[in-house]
Amino acid sequence: MFMNILVLVLSYLFGSIPWALVIGKVFYGKDIRQYGSGNLGASNSGRVLGKPAAIAVTVLDGGKALISMTVAHFLAPDMVPYAGLVCCLGHCFPIFANFKGGKAVATAYGYFLGLAIFINQAWFWQFFFPVILFFVILYICRIVSLSSMTAVGAEVLVNWLIIRDPIQITLCLLVLWLFICYRHKDNIKRLKEGKESTIKWMGKRPW
Repeated sequence: MFMNILVLVLSYLFGSIPWALVIGKVFYGKDIRQYGSGNLGASNSGRVLGKPAAIAVTVLDGGKALISMTVAHFLAPDMVPYAGLVCCLGHCFPIFANFKGGKAVATAYGYFLGLAIFINQAWFWQFFFPVILFFVILYICRIVSLSSMTAVGAEVLVNWLIIRDPIQITLCLLVLWLFICYRHKDNIKRLKEGKESTIKWMGKRPW
């Protein structure tokens, strides 16, 4: 029981590391909470600091979930899927940034990678499929929020119907997807109103 609790606490703390804030302040002299959407995530990092910062934040935020699940693998193997989920929640409500974090999309992909490594070894369906789907949808619509929610939601169905992990893992993914959708509630409102912003670095929509 002690190890289970320790793993969850460590996972939350790993998730709470606000890499977007760290990179912005250390390398750019900016607190990105004061710019753009104010969100501590890769999308706002790219919007405010540029593409290199967005890539770095994406990798580091994804790494948080993978590190959490690696620690769980060695200390309490049964807690691996829960460690990744708690890490994602920590990213959204980081103790090191006044509980105002990102939307857990990049961290979710680190979670998918951890599941592929430690749980099912279904590399394509568990990790590469949602990555590919994200970029395909992004290429079509140029909207990060819609691409993110759709790809993560699709992964819930893939885990249930194709990978067929134990039901508790699919439920963890469902909770993660619902939580990501909740974190995107303002984006969903703008999508309904046709006011959601599109990315610029991919150029114009293909049609």
